Amino acid sequence: MSGRDGGKKKPLKAPKKQSKEMDDEDMAFKQKQKEEQKAMEQLKAKAAGKGPLTGGGIKKSGKK
Repeated sequence: MSGRDGGKKKPLKAPKKQSKEMDDEDMAFKQKQKEEQKAMEQLKAKAAGKGPLTGGGIKKSGKK
């Protein structure tokens, strides 16, 4: 232990992740997820334009 060893050590570099090859099943799954995401975005946009969902029922007043 010499005087130079003090202080914070540099972390080791993490090995690069190898991009695994995707087979047809993985590609189909990714495509399906993208399509579902687009459908959800469209539904959210459509729902955002409307008012609250509870509005057409019988409204009760506070008086008796």
